[in-house]
Amino acid sequence: MQFRQQALAKLQSPEELDLPVRLARPQGWLVLSVTVIAMAAASVWAVTGTVSATVSAPAILTHGKGSYVLQSPVAGQVTAILAKEGARLPADSPVLKVRTAEGETVVRTLAAGRLTALAATIGQIVATGANLAAVEKAAGADDPLYATVYVPAQKAAAIPADANVDLTLQTVPAEQYGVLRGQVTSVDRSPQSAQQIAAFLGDGQLGEQFTRDGRPVAVTVRLKASAATDSGYRWSSADGPPHALTSMTLATGSIRLADQRPVDWLLP
Repeated sequence: MQFRQQALAKLQSPEELDLPVRLARPQGWLVLSVTVIAMAAASVWAVTGTVSATVSAPAILTHGKGSYVLQSPVAGQVTAILAKEGARLPADSPVLKVRTAEGETVVRTLAAGRLTALAATIGQIVATGANLAAVEKAAGADDPLYATVYVPAQKAAAIPADANVDLTLQTVPAEQYGVLRGQVTSVDRSPQSAQQIAAFLGDGQLGEQFTRDGRPVAVTVRLKASAATDSGYRWSSADGPPHALTSMTLATGSIRLADQRPVDWLLP
């Protein structure tokens, strides 16, 4: 009976024109306002804001001119070692002797530098062209160090010429002394082979290591100098490590790419 009365009442006033119309509840207006404000703020940020990104890759500290591998000009037996690892040698300086059937041959440096590694020992039989030593082309102990970061080729194009770089050295605890500061000076646009890297670093194993995931691009980084640290270079901490840095130190480089606006991601 109750439902019948309601149906009759609805037939008598089908439009219910005498009842007030409620467009939206206050809670609905609040949600709508917050949504509109958030969308407006996101639109402004997408146009005016910037997002920074970084690319990380293996790196190594070197002097600017790199190194070279000293090879045996003859086949024979090593009879004497005439220089010590770590010594700074002038050009044409004797490094070792190799005895052949015709007599002894003295193997000398091709250019001035520091003897970073000796691959030969007394009594060893070597062939012509065998690697005997690695010499770093650094004339003086105060020659500045650089970092070479071997970046994947597909990421090299996005690196600005003056990008800031943070270097985490394997021999320096980052949690205690922070990271080494640097700045990109050049980006080699041609990917390098293991042989090219080995020729520059004077180490075939490093050439294989840096090309394990493909041929990378070499990015040269100038280390930022600082007279306030023992190392002579700027760190993220105030003092940095209490010792000097040496070449051929392995590191990881984090290169900051150019800032981008979020709206650029949506544009073709």
